[in-house]
Amino acid sequence: MPETILKLQDVAVFQNENLILNNITLEVKKGEFVYIIGKTGSGKSSFMKTLYGDIPLREGYGSVVDFNLKTLQENEIPFLRRKLGIVFQDFKLLSDRNINNNLRFVLKATGWTDSAKMDAKIEEVLDKVGMKTKGFKFPHELSGGEQQRIAIARSLLNDPELILADEPTGNLDPQTSVEVMKVLQEINDSGRTIIMATHDYALILKYPHKTIKCDGNKMFEVIQKAV
Repeated sequence: MPETILKLQDVAVFQNENLILNNITLEVKKGEFVYIIGKTGSGKSSFMKTLYGDIPLREGYGSVVDFNLKTLQENEIPFLRRKLGIVFQDFKLLSDRNINNNLRFVLKATGWTDSAKMDAKIEEVLDKVGMKTKGFKFPHELSGGEQQRIAIARSLLNDPELILADEPTGNLDPQTSVEVMKVLQEINDSGRTIIMATHDYALILKYPHKTIKCDGNKMFEVIQKAV
């Protein structure tokens, strides 16, 4: 049996005092690809933020990559995030340094010290996303799709057990979205677990996976119809 990467039982997600989602029970196994869908404001991002410790879990039980979200302390959050790869809609690359140094910054921040090992890791993750020749470019010299590939490469630096992608194609045109999705699909095919929040239904139809919908404060699995 594949190991459980994420387990939620009777979880409620709050933002300040507002109840966003209620009665969430969900299990994600190693190697799964799961979409989180729903309208803007339905709670997708709040759900993702709860998984990486940005919103504290106040109600229910939650475990992510062996961290208990209910008892998670502030000083444990960096250790949780080292076991996660997080990809945002807006890339979040540092504009004042080239791609290699963007990635080096993350490695140093997470405790890497050996320069040769850092160089090898940077080359490895850039190769995985088809950006091996772009390390000396600055973010503004890259297209949106290329920047998102770099953001995905960055999420792979510490060999995460789970990748959380929050609307990773939200700022991209349809063709570029498909290219970025292909990269995520290849990463999933290599055995990594991915949870992706999206409202891009064309991608879901093209790359069908388990799909969880946020609607009316609830989360439930939707069965995709064959097209």
